[in-house]
Amino acid sequence: MQSATSQLGLSHRSGSLQDTLSGKVILTVAASAFVALCAHVSLPLPFTPVPLTLQNFAVILIGMLLGPTVGFSAMVLYLAEGAMGLPVFTPHSVGGIAHLIGPSAGYLFSYPLAAATAGWAVRAMQRVTTRFRAGLVAATLASAPIFLLGAGWLAHLLHIGPAATWTMAVAPFLPGEVVKITAAAGIFSSIQRWRQS
Repeated sequence: MQSATSQLGLSHRSGSLQDTLSGKVILTVAASAFVALCAHVSLPLPFTPVPLTLQNFAVILIGMLLGPTVGFSAMVLYLAEGAMGLPVFTPHSVGGIAHLIGPSAGYLFSYPLAAATAGWAVRAMQRVTTRFRAGLVAATLASAPIFLLGAGWLAHLLHIGPAATWTMAVAPFLPGEVVKITAAAGIFSSIQRWRQS
């Protein structure tokens, strides 16, 4: 016969959204909506066709909180929603399929990989360091595919060299990325601490 404590623990675990298929679906849809909301916090920049948004922050945080599988799925859903014409991309774009082949396409298509990277890395790192440090490392690693694919696609699309690519696709976004990484790590750490209290 199970003890009352173990029964309570089992019911607590089974009650978690991440433990059921319907819960995972709800979290995936909610996560895609969160990225869409952050995409609308957007600032166009005069020297690059890529706007400054909060999407990277949302993608990284979702990956860390929901894990690699649900995070990846949420970002694929987000891209599918945008491809269908739903208003999930930055309001400074044409939207739909056209946005998925425009200047920001590389960044967008990196999101499933970035979310999965953040989710995998934070789980691996939590075993050897604090939650916040694990979040910082995971968020930094997750930023790499965003910049690599984003800058690579922009260079290909505009036929520009490395110097121009750096100036238009990477350098302007680095200070903001440091803030987003730190914020995502801090929020992740706080939520994990709250979950375990």
